[in-house]
Amino acid sequence: MLDFFTIFSKGGLVLWCFQGVRGPAAAATAPVNALIRSVLLQERGGNNSFTHEALTLKYKLDNQFELVFVVGFQKILTLTYVDKLIDDVHKEFRDKYRNEFQQKGTLGLLNGTFDFKDDFMRLLRDAEESSKVRAPTVMKTFEQSLKSQKTVKCMIETRGEKPKEKVKNKKNKGSKKEGTEAVAAPGKASAGDKQLSTAGDREELTKDEILQKNREEFFKRHMKAGEKSSKSPKPEAQKEKGKKPRVWDLGNSNAKVLDYSNSATNGSAEACPVEEFDPDTVRKTGRPGRLYDLEYESDDEAEEEKVIQNPSKPSAKKGGLGGMFGMLKGLVGSKSLTREDMDPVLEKMKDHLIAKNVAAEIAVQLCESVAKKLEGKVMGTFTTVTSTVKQALQEALVQILQPQRRVDVLRDIMDAQRHHRPYVVTFCGVNGVGKSTNLAKISFWLIENGFSVLIAACDTFRAGAVEQLRTHTRRLNTLHPPERHGGRTMVQLYEKGYGKDAAGIAMEAISYARNQGFDVVLVDTAGRMQDNAPLMTALAKLIAVNAPDLVLFVGEALVGNEAVDQLVKFNKALADHSMAQTPRLIDGIVLTKFDTIDDKVGAAISMTYITSKPIVFVGTGQTYCDLRSLNAKAVVAALMKA
Repeated sequence: MLDFFTIFSKGGLVLWCFQGVRGPAAAATAPVNALIRSVLLQERGGNNSFTHEALTLKYKLDNQFELVFVVGFQKILTLTYVDKLIDDVHKEFRDKYRNEFQQKGTLGLLNGTFDFKDDFMRLLRDAEESSKVRAPTVMKTFEQSLKSQKTVKCMIETRGEKPKEKVKNKKNKGSKKEGTEAVAAPGKASAGDKQLSTAGDREELTKDEILQKNREEFFKRHMKAGEKSSKSPKPEAQKEKGKKPRVWDLGNSNAKVLDYSNSATNGSAEACPVEEFDPDTVRKTGRPGRLYDLEYESDDEAEEEKVIQNPSKPSAKKGGLGGMFGMLKGLVGSKSLTREDMDPVLEKMKDHLIAKNVAAEIAVQLCESVAKKLEGKVMGTFTTVTSTVKQALQEALVQILQPQRRVDVLRDIMDAQRHHRPYVVTFCGVNGVGKSTNLAKISFWLIENGFSVLIAACDTFRAGAVEQLRTHTRRLNTLHPPERHGGRTMVQLYEKGYGKDAAGIAMEAISYARNQGFDVVLVDTAGRMQDNAPLMTALAKLIAVNAPDLVLFVGEALVGNEAVDQLVKFNKALADHSMAQTPRLIDGIVLTKFDTIDDKVGAAISMTYITSKPIVFVGTGQTYCDLRSLNAKAVVAALMKA
């Protein structure tokens, strides 16, 4: 039974609605609004099904008249006729009001009356009856099966005997050869006769004799194979094993220079001398504390659309009109786009996205979404299919990269200051993606904006993790000494050593920051693989106990399909291992090592598409200033570059 069926325009005007369940008329509003926000506006139309709470929504787009058809029903039900119903209603509604849409346009939608209830009830009855009419599949009787046609003798197989079907197949393969090869010499018997004779002989032999004969044939075949292999030419002399160590041009070949094992300081903060830094080497020109956008220089001439020449181009040599018509064949002259027109272009676009490091599954869904968005749409006279599909794909990618809710960290910190509490950010991710390094970059950015930072060293597992944060803290204090901030220490490290409970250290650090008046607490956690259940449970406990304001997933831009797996399993683990009724999931993404990928920026698309969460920060280098905010248009320009 259907809960509702509604038809509305892409502008948001409801044309007709059917409600199959008693209740308020607004019962269908929330699911449809969720469909619009999460699927239609976010260009995620690769799948025509959407789940909202206890309902399953199926939808169909009409791109010619800009209409959306949505049906909703309980997700526990299995209604096989829904797809047929929505197709029939789409066709009937279009045919009935086609003239009104074409002649009056938008005014026809505003002033028109759409009496479609009788037609809909008729189509609903037909769809329900068609699903009932289907007779259940009846099992075959024994007489109808192939087994009844076989005799007992043909089903008995002697050990070592080849089945007769294979013999027939060999005969058929032999008959396909050329006539000269098919004719055998008079003195030689055919392969089929040999098999029959051997089969007849084996019927007379005992089992032991058959086994002995099979062994002899087996050894003969292997002896022949050994003789053939011995006649093969000897391989060339093998190269010297092992490899020589690489000597870098700007490096030092002397290993003693790089040996720090006998250093007296041994990583202690007290013994290490205070390092002198030139602030100009790390501070960009312009306003201090500003988070710059990503920049990408695109060549406009290289991005100009080229008309794909038709395969019938050689006919242009016969006359001037041939070349003209060959060029015009690539244009869509005031006709609706079909799936057949777009399939070749979409296939190339899908391969292009995968080559740019977009996850294969995401690339397929993106192309499917673009196809559904454009199918049936009437194009201009001098517009190519390639340019139309490319433009739609660019718009979809920009829409995906633009977050539904913008994360403004500075505004949220000032809001926390008004409530006299620290703003807490937790960093999580897999091993080696750069959590500690980018935490230091974000600390520098916050200090440049006048906020004091407390770093909580909650990575109590990796050797050297606390020392790494201690080094960053010392350098940040050198860049921003207390003398420049009225005697106030701008960054401090809260550590309790190794082997301790990370959730307890984070709780103590937050309490310490509240008492000492720190503005921000940055919680560094240990790297963990998404499949490690005990470590994921510990992370879920840390987040549930301390309730941070922002949970950032740190991922590197080098990954492809792995990005989808990491984010999905991190979110799933946080939901499964959380004891809260509404578990806390990932709020945003920090994309690292962005300077190492050139124009293969597909990981940004994969991460935002799978989670619908924004990329808050982008790491682009090795200095504290190498932190950027995501520029969606620059990323899409790099992604679409040939």
